[in-house]
Amino acid sequence: MNNFNQRAQTWDNNPMHAERSAAIAENLIKRIPVKPEMIALDFGAGTGILSFMLANRFRSITMMDSALGMVSVMQDKVKEQGFANLKPVLFDLVKNVYETETFDCLFTQMVLHHISDIDGIFSRFYTVLRPGGYVAIADLYPEDGSFHGDSFDGHFGFDVIELTEKLERAGFKDVSTESCFIYRKMTEKGLKDFPIFLMIASK
Repeated sequence: MNNFNQRAQTWDNNPMHAERSAAIAENLIKRIPVKPEMIALDFGAGTGILSFMLANRFRSITMMDSALGMVSVMQDKVKEQGFANLKPVLFDLVKNVYETETFDCLFTQMVLHHISDIDGIFSRFYTVLRPGGYVAIADLYPEDGSFHGDSFDGHFGFDVIELTEKLERAGFKDVSTESCFIYRKMTEKGLKDFPIFLMIASK
């Protein structure tokens, strides 16, 4: 995931990133009873596109990323746009336990397929959520590996039934999944559509 430092400055230039986040935000608000007093964690926030779209829905959102380049972009955007309730944080939740605070909602988009230990990160998700909290995961349905190309060593999307079982083993309940967006991308095999799901569960 080191290349995200290099890609940070141009990440927002891709209109598909904003379109994807808008679709995820709409689906999330429709399915989670968000209240103004709730605080949220955006795991693997990137440049914070999704958090900025949801900023007026939550009391505060911690935008967590392990890439310094992404966090720097978020810091600049917060200053420019004046969102005092958005908090960029440089932290690697995959490798470390986060003990600063707990959250009412955790959302993450297109991050899970980069993480090798899914059971481990689901355990961390469960720990940072308050009782009654929600987790919302947007990622790829199973694909042929062309989304990232031959050099990618992560997951080629997810079987949502298997992912549901992993969430339940971590302690989550009421897991539900809906398709929320089609990501159209030029690949080595030509232009392809990659469907994205949003899976939501509660603690």
